[in-house]
Amino acid sequence: MSRAEIIEKTVSALSKLPEAKGKEVADFADFMVKKTEEEQLQSGIQQIIQNSDTFAFLNDEEDLYTLDDLIEKY
Repeated sequence: MSRAEIIEKTVSALSKLPEAKGKEVADFADFMVKKTEEEQLQSGIQQIIQNSDTFAFLNDEEDLYTLDDLIEKY
């Protein structure tokens, strides 16, 4: 089903609902839009962090401990 068909079907269903139920659907749609925007923002921030060299120094850190240093091994 295409996006246009989904919109048309939703509008048709909304026109059959009482006003209070229509408002509930509109509130839910607003919630979904905000949630999607937040996910896109978070994804963008993660991409910026991954492409950043801020923590590159951690890649060059020497190993301080080995498995031989463990007292108990599980």
